[in-house]
Amino acid sequence: MTTTESAQASHPHQGEHPPAAAGAQAHQHGAGPAHGKQFVKFSFFRVRDAVRSACADDRAALAAQLATLLDASAERMLTRTYSTVGTRADTDFLVWQVSDELSEIQDWHGALLGSPLGAALTRPHSFLSMTMRSMYSNPLHPETKGRETLREDGGTADYLFLYPMVKTKDWYKLPLDERQAMMNEHIAVGHKYHNIKINTTYSYGLDDQEFVVAFEGDSPGEFLALVRELRTSRSTSYTERDTPMFTCRRVAPAALAQSIGLRGEIDQAQ
Repeated sequence: MTTTESAQASHPHQGEHPPAAAGAQAHQHGAGPAHGKQFVKFSFFRVRDAVRSACADDRAALAAQLATLLDASAERMLTRTYSTVGTRADTDFLVWQVSDELSEIQDWHGALLGSPLGAALTRPHSFLSMTMRSMYSNPLHPETKGRETLREDGGTADYLFLYPMVKTKDWYKLPLDERQAMMNEHIAVGHKYHNIKINTTYSYGLDDQEFVVAFEGDSPGEFLALVRELRTSRSTSYTERDTPMFTCRRVAPAALAQSIGLRGEIDQAQ
């Protein structure tokens, strides 16, 4: 269920997803205007400091509750888990969920809040978005079809690099062909970074940002080089905000409790 577009096929603008066929073109072909399809939720959590000083049995009980909740999430929707321990001071882990129904996401979070784990965690950051066809085309791969849903093979790289993004008002005042030309520049840069994949989702009217951009890759150094090169592109002058930025390391749900300090010693061989 994750919309993972390879940067080899096309690298997106920072916050918009160019590989998909333009919405206007789709409309001309009778497909109708693009609209949101799946709900995507990125939830960052932090274990309260008081919980870390609790006895081992109490922390183990919370770890078991976390495992139960994550199993329940995975049974109903795409669920990926990541550790941010050592990369952020304000978060410990990320739960990435994708569902066809917003109610499924809300019900899960309600269950978490109603459990003993709810009082043990804080939620410093939370982003809601949806999948939607991009309005921009990909000149390097014109045969690429626009995706409106996320592919199930997403979230399998070692790292996820994620940030919310907002464009300036002036960006939207530009003619579509001028914006497309700037997107083409981004695509050309991203084409050189074959191992970086992108998941861009849309938050217009749903949350404080306009986009949530999530890159997947196995090398933070490669992603660093990609973003540095993209900073020289013209369209960056139309970015109003693209922080906070998160570097998240993929951790299996079964190992997450150890990673965030709720259970035992971290197995270095795991």
